[in-house]
Amino acid sequence: MLLTQFKSLSLSKPSFHVSPPPPLSLLRKPSLSPPPPVGLRITNRKMMQGRVICDTNDKTVNVVVVRLAPHPKYHKRVRIKKKYQVHDPDNRFKVGDMIVLQKSRPFSKTKSFLALPVPPRNVRKPKEVAPAEEEEEEEEEIGIPLESQQS
Repeated sequence: MLLTQFKSLSLSKPSFHVSPPPPLSLLRKPSLSPPPPVGLRITNRKMMQGRVICDTNDKTVNVVVVRLAPHPKYHKRVRIKKKYQVHDPDNRFKVGDMIVLQKSRPFSKTKSFLALPVPPRNVRKPKEVAPAEEEEEEEEEIGIPLESQQS
C-alpha cells in the first residue's frame, strides 16, 4: 500500500538542478595552427648573468649574481648578491669569468642551472693589412717624395 502512495506522488520540479549540455557551436574548436616541427623546441627559460667565484669542484662552479632591488623602507636601490651552484660539464670556466646561467632540470640537490658562455658584444675587429701593402699604399697616396727620400 505504501508503494502505491509513493508512486502516485510526483514532484512538479526536481529538487536538484540539471542543466542541459551546451550546444555544439559553443564548444571550443580545435586549433587550426599546425604543431611545431619535431626537432624544434621553443623554450623560454630563466636566464641570469653572473661571475664565477669558485671552480674547485668537478663539473660545478659557484657563481655570484648581483641584482639591484629597492630597499623596502628607504626605497633606495641596493645591490643584492646571491650564490648559485652551476653545472659546468666541461670544466671550462675559471674564477672571474662572466657566464650566463640557464635554468634546467635539477642536476643535484643544489644545482639546477647550466653554465653558458656570455655571447660576444658587437665589437669591430680591426682590419688586418700586410706590412708590405701598407708601405705601397702610403707612397701611392702621397704622390710627392718626402724630404728624406730626395737626398
